[in-house]
Parts: sequence; structure tokens; C-alpha cells
Amino acid sequence: MVQGTGSNVGKSLLVAGLCRVFARKGLKVRPFKPQNMSNNAAVTADGGEIGRAQALQARAAGVAPSVHMNPVLLKPQSEIGSQVVVQGRVVGNAKAREYQAWKPRLMEAVLDSFSRLSEEADLVLVEGAGSASEVNLRAGDIANMGFARAANVPVVLVGDIDRGGVIASLVGTKAVLDEADAAMIRGFIVNRFRGDPALFENGMRFVSERTGWPALGLVPHFSDAARLPAEDGLGLRREGRKGAVVIAVPVTPWISNFDDLDPLREEPGVEVMLVEPGQPLPVVAALILLPGSKTTIDDLLFIRAQGWDIDLKAHARRGGRVLGLCGGYQMLGQRIDDPFGIEGEAGRSIEGLSVLNVTTTLTSRKRLEAVVGATIADGTPLSGYEMHIGETSGPDAASRPFAELANGQRDGAVSADGRVTGTYVHGLFSDDRQRSRWLQMLGAETSDLAYEALVDDILDRFADHLEVHLDCERLLAISVR
Repeated sequence: MVQGTGSNVGKSLLVAGLCRVFARKGLKVRPFKPQNMSNNAAVTADGGEIGRAQALQARAAGVAPSVHMNPVLLKPQSEIGSQVVVQGRVVGNAKAREYQAWKPRLMEAVLDSFSRLSEEADLVLVEGAGSASEVNLRAGDIANMGFARAANVPVVLVGDIDRGGVIASLVGTKAVLDEADAAMIRGFIVNRFRGDPALFENGMRFVSERTGWPALGLVPHFSDAARLPAEDGLGLRREGRKGAVVIAVPVTPWISNFDDLDPLREEPGVEVMLVEPGQPLPVVAALILLPGSKTTIDDLLFIRAQGWDIDLKAHARRGGRVLGLCGGYQMLGQRIDDPFGIEGEAGRSIEGLSVLNVTTTLTSRKRLEAVVGATIADGTPLSGYEMHIGETSGPDAASRPFAELANGQRDGAVSADGRVTGTYVHGLFSDDRQRSRWLQMLGAETSDLAYEALVDDILDRFADHLEVHLDCERLLAISVR
């Protein structure tokens, strides 16, 4: 189990890289994260949803993602509460304080999923959540030491030197853990080192002497890791390319599945411009893209509060293109109705941005499905996935749907002038054919980028990097019980 001294120390990517390392050695490897918190989710082969990081780790291991790789997924939908997904299915909503009472029964699901993966694998690589030293949350813990102890899984602790204070964070973790928890840790890794490794030899030795844990590696910073699909908002704000064609993306509080933007960021002729609160949507944008949202109505209210609704309508009047993905599609319509209180008070209704003649009704049924099909206008193939609640209909959807799917259903809507499009299909731009189609419409230079191959190439090179700088044989020996 890979635990961290804090959030964003690189646990997710280290597990992904190690999945690729050991899978290349011929082992049957499975990733596992007992509890994840993210609005960046992926659809699994068995018809559920898990955190995006576990889907990437499954890919690195060469297997299809399964709901058992992330049995508890928390999807924040307010400052203090989250939707709770257990083994791929929504089971309810809970505020942070209420959630603590759920943990004992959630541990049953966690251990069940771990057992299922263990039966089919030679090696299960487990990712912790947040910090191993959150002793205030230790009672009932299912994400870190609580799981490690319950499942008797040895732990490797990771610290991030790039953020500073790595010696104190590693030694301090040993200091605050109780004796039985600390005994689960079999070694430590220092991640994201920059500079001459010889300058930190004393630091590695100091941590080992103070903790009694062996040093398992000093991993230099691997810049291309940032190009892999990210799990949380820190990945959203990574620096992108500059380009002649600007795609503007307003950043809302409950933005979700923002890895839809990653393939566009790789295109040399495109600049994905994140528009932060308080800033206007740029008039130079060729496309305004509204991404998915975990809480569509609240994000739509936020858009209005920023004045982005005015900017978007002005952009459309000037002949600019607009694309809404999933929740963004719902916002583009005339109205969103919430008769059952899916996103708050039952019976709430809100006026949409009114650039598409459709309306959306939020329903309890959640659609989770991989899809293939083609755009109706020109027959360009597409592939991706749907992950949404709500049904959208209206004249634009009926007379000008965006795509026809292989299952016979029609998806999305296009405005009469063809400049505004909405679709429920995530992953649209990961499909090279669709991305090229959109770049041509925007007047951007097309490239020979093969996005999925790029992701696999980065995973391979990251695995090479880890094999050089980690004691992988010792890691494997630690894993044998």
C-alpha cells in the first residue's frame, strides 16, 4: 500500500507507474483505492464508476477498470457534503460528519472488493488517501491505516520534496502514528526530487535513522507525468501550451471530468484558456467550452454571478462556437427542472443559458455507459462514455441531434446555425477523429497526435524512470505475505 505524508505527493501516479513496471514483468497486477474523493470519474467495464486515477492505473496494469478497484468514491457536491458511490453505484448523500457513521459498513464493501481483486491477481497495489498522519480521522478509517491493518497490507510511505519540508513530514508521520500503525510501514520514498541526488543522501539517511524505515528510492521529478489524466483540481490548472486558436473554459466550483480537456492541451495549435472567477470570457476565443458539472444548477448560478452568461451569449451572437459537455450541455438549454430534489430542494427550476432550444429534467437514474457512434452532420466516428443524471429533450435535440450512437439512441443537440452544440459524451476529444473534426471547424492546425498512444508512451517512460530510481525488487519482496 502506497500512503503519503499529505495530499498530492504523487501517490496516484506512483501506483500507476508501478502497475506498469510489474505488469511488464509478467505479473497479474490490479490497482486498488479503498476510498477516493473526486469529481473526475471514469465508467467501468462492469457498468459502474470509479475515480479517474484508478482507471489510469488499470490501464497501466493492462486490464479493464472494475468497480472493485475503487469501492468507495465520494463526489463532492457542497462545501460539507458528498454523493457516496459504493462499488460503482450511488447509495446516497452524506455530510462530512454523517459520513463518519457510515464507515463501519463501508469497510465491509472495501474488504469485499479487495478480496475479489486479490483472488485474481498476483499483486494488488493499493493507494491511500490524503495523509497517513490524519490521526483525527483514524477512528473508523477505511482509507489509510485502518484499511492496512484490517487487510494486513504492508505500507510504503511517500513524501514530496518539491513542496518542501519532506524530512519533517516523514519523521513527523512516524511521531504521530501509534505504534501498531507505524509498524505497518516497511519503507519510504521521496518523490519529485530536482537537482543533484548526492546532495540529499544525508537527508535520506537522517529519515531512515529517525524512523527505522529503509529508504526505497529518491525519485527525480518526471515532468511528463503532469500530462496524464489527473484526479483533482490541481491537475486542472497545470500549465498548457500557447496556440493560435483559443478555447476558453470557465472554471466553476463543481467542475467534473475535466480530463476531457487534456487531449486539446496536447495540440500544438490550441490554447486551452482556463477562465477563473472574476475574469471575463475572452473575446479572442474561437470556442467556449462548458465542461461537466457535479452540481449543474449551482454551477449555472455561479456562471450568472460571474457575468459569463452575458459573455457567452455575446460570443454566440458574434458567430463564435459553443460546446457544452454533459452538465455543460444541460446549462445551454432553456431550463433545468429538478422535481425530485436531486441537486437540492425538490421542485426547483432554473432558466438556462437559452442558446439551445432544449430543456432538462433531473432524474434519479444515472446513465453510466461506454458509447460509440458517429456525428450526424458528417458521419465522423466517435467514442467515449456517458456519466450523467437527467434527460434532455426539445426541438434542437429532435431535429438536429449531435450524434447517433451504436445502440440506436441519438445524443445531443445542435443549434439552427450549427454554432452551438451540446452532447452527453465525455472523452470526445480523446478520439483523434473527433478532435481533428473540431480543430478543422475552429480553423486550427491539425496534427498527427495519437492521444491514446501518447498516454501509453508516457506510462512506459514513467515506468522506466521508476525502475531506475526505486528498488522495485525490494518493493516486490515487501509485498509477499
